[in-house]
Amino acid sequence: MGGKNKQRTKGNVRPSSSGRAAAVLTREGGVIPGFVGFDTSVTSELSYVPAIHGAEEIDNLVDADFRLVLRKLSKRDVVTRLKAVQDFGSMCQERDAEEVKGVLPYWPRIYCKISVDHDRRIREATQQAFEQLVLKVRRSLAPFLKSLMGHWILSQCDTYTPAASAACQAFQAAFSPTKQPEALSFCKEDILNVLQDTLLKETADTLSDPQSVTEEEREGKYVRMLTSSLLGVKRLLSLLLQSDRTALEERLAHLLNSGKFWKYSKHKTPQVRGAFFEMLCALCEFTPGLVQAEAARLCPAILLSIDDTDPVVLPPVWEAVLHVVSTIPDCWTHVNAKKGFLPKLWALLKEGGKGMAKALHPNLMPLLSKLPQQVTDPTVDFYTTFFSSVIQGLSSERAATSPSESAVIVTSVVECLRYCILHNTEEEEEQKKIRTMLISQQLLPLLEKALGNPSLQNGPLFLLVTEVLVSWEKKAGLHSEDEANDSRDVFQVLLADFWEGLGLLFMRYADNEDADPQALEGVATLLQVMRYPERVKSKHVQKKKKSVKICFSKPENNGKSGVEGEGVEKPAQTESEPVNEKEFGSLQTQHFEDVVCQLAQLCLAHVNERKSERHLVFLSLLLQSFHTPRVFSTLVELEDKLANGEPRDEVTMKNPAMQFLLERAVVWLAEKGRRDTEHLVEMVFSSLYCCSQQETTRILNHISTMDLQWGIILQIIQRACTDPETLTSCHDWLKGSVLGEQLLGLTEELCKVGGGSPSSTASTSNHSWTLISLVLSQHHNNGPVIGEVYLEKILERLHATLSETKSLSDAGDMEPLICFICDVASTFFSSVQDCLLLLSAEELLLTVFQLTAQDQTHTHLSDSLLDKLRKVCVAGVQSLVQHSEYEVKEGGFLHSAALWVTKQLLTISLDIKSLQVLIVSVQSLVETILSVCDEESPLLVQFFTQLTPSQTEWTRIRRALPPQWIKTPLLSGRHRGVCENPSMEIWKFRMPARPPAHLCACALLGRVAQTVAVTPCDKEEAECASRLPNLKYTVSELLYALQWCKEVEDIPAYHSLLTDSGLLGGLQSQVPMKDLLGTLYSRSVEDGGLWSLTLENYIHTNNLAATHSATVRMLYGSADSLFPVSQGKLSTLQVLCPTMTKEDQETLVALATAGIINWQENDNVYGCLAVLLCCLKANTHVEEEVVQAILATVMEWRSSKEDWFLFSSDLSKATAEQLNLAAEMMRFLSWLVTNCPRVLGGSQWDFLLCSMLAWLETASENVSSLWNPWVQLFVCENAAVIVKLNQFFTSSSPDVLEKLPPELTREWTEFFVEGIFNLLFPLPVNITDAFTEPDDPVFPLAVLQSVGMALTYVRVEQLTQNSLPPRFIADQKTNLPEPLQTLLNTFCPLLLFKARPLQITVHHLLEKVMPQLPECDGEGDNNKSDDDGDEPCLSPPASLMAILSTCEELCDSILAGVQVGEFAVVQPLSVEYSCILGYLLAWKLLLTFFKSSPSHLRAHYAQYLRRSGSLNKLLLHLFKLMPESPVYPGQGPDTKETKTFFTESQSLAVHNSESVEWELPHLACSVYYSTVQDLPAMVRLWWNSQEKRVSAAAEKFTIKYVSPVLSAQEISSVHSSTQLFDSMTVKARSAAREVIATYSVDDIFIELVIQLPQNYPLGSITVESGRRVGVAVQQWRNWMLQLSTYLTHQNGSIMEGLALWKNNVDKRFEGIEDCMICFSVIHGSNYSLPKKGCRTCKKKFHSACLYKWFTSSNKSTCPLCRETFF
Repeated sequence: MGGKNKQRTKGNVRPSSSGRAAAVLTREGGVIPGFVGFDTSVTSELSYVPAIHGAEEIDNLVDADFRLVLRKLSKRDVVTRLKAVQDFGSMCQERDAEEVKGVLPYWPRIYCKISVDHDRRIREATQQAFEQLVLKVRRSLAPFLKSLMGHWILSQCDTYTPAASAACQAFQAAFSPTKQPEALSFCKEDILNVLQDTLLKETADTLSDPQSVTEEEREGKYVRMLTSSLLGVKRLLSLLLQSDRTALEERLAHLLNSGKFWKYSKHKTPQVRGAFFEMLCALCEFTPGLVQAEAARLCPAILLSIDDTDPVVLPPVWEAVLHVVSTIPDCWTHVNAKKGFLPKLWALLKEGGKGMAKALHPNLMPLLSKLPQQVTDPTVDFYTTFFSSVIQGLSSERAATSPSESAVIVTSVVECLRYCILHNTEEEEEQKKIRTMLISQQLLPLLEKALGNPSLQNGPLFLLVTEVLVSWEKKAGLHSEDEANDSRDVFQVLLADFWEGLGLLFMRYADNEDADPQALEGVATLLQVMRYPERVKSKHVQKKKKSVKICFSKPENNGKSGVEGEGVEKPAQTESEPVNEKEFGSLQTQHFEDVVCQLAQLCLAHVNERKSERHLVFLSLLLQSFHTPRVFSTLVELEDKLANGEPRDEVTMKNPAMQFLLERAVVWLAEKGRRDTEHLVEMVFSSLYCCSQQETTRILNHISTMDLQWGIILQIIQRACTDPETLTSCHDWLKGSVLGEQLLGLTEELCKVGGGSPSSTASTSNHSWTLISLVLSQHHNNGPVIGEVYLEKILERLHATLSETKSLSDAGDMEPLICFICDVASTFFSSVQDCLLLLSAEELLLTVFQLTAQDQTHTHLSDSLLDKLRKVCVAGVQSLVQHSEYEVKEGGFLHSAALWVTKQLLTISLDIKSLQVLIVSVQSLVETILSVCDEESPLLVQFFTQLTPSQTEWTRIRRALPPQWIKTPLLSGRHRGVCENPSMEIWKFRMPARPPAHLCACALLGRVAQTVAVTPCDKEEAECASRLPNLKYTVSELLYALQWCKEVEDIPAYHSLLTDSGLLGGLQSQVPMKDLLGTLYSRSVEDGGLWSLTLENYIHTNNLAATHSATVRMLYGSADSLFPVSQGKLSTLQVLCPTMTKEDQETLVALATAGIINWQENDNVYGCLAVLLCCLKANTHVEEEVVQAILATVMEWRSSKEDWFLFSSDLSKATAEQLNLAAEMMRFLSWLVTNCPRVLGGSQWDFLLCSMLAWLETASENVSSLWNPWVQLFVCENAAVIVKLNQFFTSSSPDVLEKLPPELTREWTEFFVEGIFNLLFPLPVNITDAFTEPDDPVFPLAVLQSVGMALTYVRVEQLTQNSLPPRFIADQKTNLPEPLQTLLNTFCPLLLFKARPLQITVHHLLEKVMPQLPECDGEGDNNKSDDDGDEPCLSPPASLMAILSTCEELCDSILAGVQVGEFAVVQPLSVEYSCILGYLLAWKLLLTFFKSSPSHLRAHYAQYLRRSGSLNKLLLHLFKLMPESPVYPGQGPDTKETKTFFTESQSLAVHNSESVEWELPHLACSVYYSTVQDLPAMVRLWWNSQEKRVSAAAEKFTIKYVSPVLSAQEISSVHSSTQLFDSMTVKARSAAREVIATYSVDDIFIELVIQLPQNYPLGSITVESGRRVGVAVQQWRNWMLQLSTYLTHQNGSIMEGLALWKNNVDKRFEGIEDCMICFSVIHGSNYSLPKKGCRTCKKKFHSACLYKWFTSSNKSTCPLCRETFF
């Protein structure tokens, strides 16, 4: 059966066994194939091979895929079988019919097996697959039907419903309804064989293999098969034709004769018992003759099983009971009814059917109708027991908790009672007794029980009793339409007895001082149902049940009732026609009326004598249903007897209802201390039914003026508005002045602020506000309920109160008041049509809007209240705009709201939060208008026009914008402007926290316009754009405001106000580009300044220079139009110049040159020079002669207009125009040096260089004036000239330099460079001294940047021999010369200054001197004596270390909350950014210093770093600052090799502010790379000492990003190394990360292989032995260990480690002995030789090794001879 080591199928934990497989096959149901092999009866352990029929042919006939699936179906694993079945189904669906037909011979066996599988999913999938098979093969299935049909029927009765449903679906797909009986008839014998075998032969162990299936599964399958078989018999009988049923009777008789079959009635599983009784029902129905024959066994089996109350069993049992008593007339001869059947029935009924009343009780009346006399004798006792038992069942636990169960029992009781009375209507004494018993002992006690039980009151009992009474009245002849009836007298007596008993029952309950209120309510409910049964009937419409329905036959039909089919309703429910409610009810008997009158009188007596509240409520309930003259007359008669003839009004005397009202009901209403008045209000309206409209008005006016509680008036108005009839009768009162004045007074009282504590009158106030809300919102026939005059006055008062809240907003008790007004206004706005045509309503809405449009910090309103106000506002605006005639007119809501909003924007300084609230409110208002009005409505346009400021207002608020915007564009050269009277105070001014009015107006109008623009528009662009007038001006102002924000830079909140939600893009699309461009251009020419920058930004952002160049040119026509140059034209020209054509640019150059050369006649030389430079910047071609002429003119100014140059001037007194002119001349000279040096002769060069130096001297003298942006411009342009000159002299080609005047280069080098840098050096220090606060708006950051760029060209010699003023620090240990120490002491502290350009500049300066510093330390710390045990250490430069320690502490606090491995995002250019930048730059300098040190000093410096712990902190900080994925930004997806911060070098440019976001992460990566490259041993030491989480994170990051780069560099450095060793050669293998060193001297040959680890440098480098010749093993091991130690513990490259090792070996050969502690000649870290000798054994040791030996052993003895070491 296969090899032992094969992979078994999932779940198959036992080895295969042929014998076991064969045994299982013999047990499986269905068609069993024959077997090839030995007889199975010999022994149970035979080893034979089973074979399927046609095993040879199956491979040939069946498709390979089908064959595979069929094999899988026999696997043990459930999932495999399920998947196989599903695959089989899909294959049947997809393959050709012929291929599928090939499977048919093998399908029956498989189907019979898997259709009864343990897993229900497989059974369901099998039937679905079978359906697909049937649909494909159709008639070809016929030959196999007999072998399939038995299990097919079983599957249709599967206990798993989806499987059964799928089987039925497959059956219907195979056979049409007409063909189904034929197919079953064809296979009926085979089907019955399968079913009978299952029922009579099979057991749990024969159906499943006990060895492979658990007992639980076996039992489950057996029970399922039994259930399916029993139900299968039923299904078979129901589908067969009658002739086939008769033919099967003999076979069925065999089944019924079996004792095993009858035992199923007592089976332990309910499913089996239920299926058994269902099968018996089918037998009774379809084979009555067979049942009659087996009556002796069948009757007891069914009738004695009625106490089986399992939910699965009870319904079929009772169905079977009804079938038995109907089908077998002599069934009671087989069962003792008195002893066997009835006791079980009584017990079952007393327990309410044990929770199965719905299934049990509907069967009781059909059962009663079929019980013979012998069972029911004596009849009275039988009925007494029956009804008592059923009624007792109402008290059972399930019936008490389940209303539906209770309703079923009640319905059953009343139906049975009605049936019994109808069948006992004779005058005989026996029947009289029965009737009396049923009324007095059953019905009345049941009603009494219901009176105290709310669940029974709410059930169908009262309605059913009423229907019974109506039917009795009809039979008693009390209805005119009734026919003559023999039993009339019987029913009249019956009714009289009932009412007499009921009346006594009612009196017993009511005539009691402590009457139960619940019982009284029950009495009222019963009487109400009897009066108006139609009202209740709708609540109790009974659903059509699937069980049988009963139809009462008429008494003439021998008193019998027939069992009708499904859907027959009770005629009693439909016989009674709808009764007019104005008549005295449905019941026509006089008794009913008398009972009501008696009860009313009794209640009134109790109320009068004992003030009984419960009787008053009862009286109110009675009058609700019985407001008739007779009842009121009865009540008034009783009053007359008590009143003793007091005089009365004549009108009152005529109407008893009015008399009762005025004398009793109103008096009760006015009683003080009465809490519950609802029943009295109801009593008033019950009485008013009998009054005319005038009487109603009179009474209600009287009630209004009685000073009652407002809650009562509220209840009266609410009750009056409940239905149209009542509203009509109360119309005059509601509209009248009496009620109106009362309500107005109430409003005044409620709106008084202050006074008493609100809490004391909270409930009263609540009622009062509800009342006001009701009268405002309730409307009838599109008009208000109360008079319009009073409505207006109430609204005015509410508006006045809300207006007061704006001034009294701090008062705490205003909140509830505003809350009430909100509720009132909301209901008023939303429910009353055209309510806002009232002026007072518009004013109220405006106040609500103003409250919603202000920030909560000002209004002090809670969130919930504000939300309410917003909803009120939306409802009000919707109601307002819906009115077709509404327009924005003065005094109206929209006009007033627009004026108020504009005032808020332009005159009140709003903070950002307040502005956002205002914007949201106005947006909401506009959205509401949009949602209601149509597109043609002018409302929005009118409202937007009102909101928009006038041009004068725009100009005013634009000019009010702070002028700080000019600084950035001025210093970046984008703008050439001036400022009137610049003072330090202006530039010191910080941006306000509240946005300027211009920004506020732009933000709000932009949002409104965007909201309008979002609505769809199907028209052309021109039409669509004109929906809002003058939108181009609004958009241009918005662009202006955005440009202002952009130039001011430091206020992102302002910027986001104007750009959120795609505001700009949405609006620009609404305005034609030409219109907007024209507007911006005209304003730029007129005003210049920020308008020009706005124009430039608009052209650049929309790429108009490329796409609409003609449109841009049309703006100015020709270049001549922009001359003569004004300030506005100059700004515009600067913007447009790059976009102009070459011809226009040349025209401008010609005009500008003419203006410059004729400077004596031209008063605007600056403008001409500026235009010229704009053209030069745009690369306009200019002839050399023209350039020479201009330069000659400038040199002429030097002699005649020297004050223009501002040499040695006090720049604080210079005007912006003068500084601008000097800056333009500097720009011109810069351009000359870069672009046209060939026109410069000797005198020109002298003029240029001397001017530059003079300007620089002027700048250094005016550091204190750098607050002025134009002075900053002056210095920046001067520094730019210096940069250009440095670039020219250092980077120009030799050809260019040769053409220069002789001596110029030497003069530059010897004189000018020194002069420049002597002046430049002190500038950064002087600036930071003068301006100590880098966040100050006047801080000259741009100057520091320009000066820094110039300083980067300084030479090392000038740094080491600088002329800075000396600066030293006390107690500072140093070996440096004074100039260098001064340089460090001066510039190191500036690494921490919060100005990035300065920090970078200082780094560049110090980086140049760092390699010079180690040589000053000479041989190291010479003061340290050899006797000192510890290793020597040496501090790097003290100034740098001081800054480092300061930065370290700051970084500790900044990064304290970040874990190693997390990326700390630092806000660019923040204080934290500066600290971390200074820290990393200081480390970068330190590493440069370390790298340039010789190896012996490096060990000393490393020792110092290890002791101070600085490096450990650095590494922890770096792993918080390096990003998790250090990918270089700006790479496309197509990049082959991903660039990272480790592969790309970082250029720390002074001016590089674009990539500042990535500067710190890149710098952190750069520092880490330098650290692991230069200090690998220390990094390794740190890594090994860290906790697991940190070391794992560090290793993962290093392996992924650093090790590959570093390993490659180490290997390539070995390749490219120029270092040559005597007697040693070094080679590298980059692919294997290996270095091979070969050492040979004399006869000795050594080869060492150095392997770099994957996590280099964190992991140790491994040294492996190659070939060796002439070296002892021990010595060889020592040398390998030494090299490994050097490479692990020395901070340097592999080449340096190898050099050290070679040196060590060389020393060994020179005769120097090893240190016997480290077995090395040269010490691994400090590179010293063994010097400390033992006086006893004369062996020498390293000092550091001895120190470690003594400290670790706690002894001072020699390691070798153990003598004390001296």
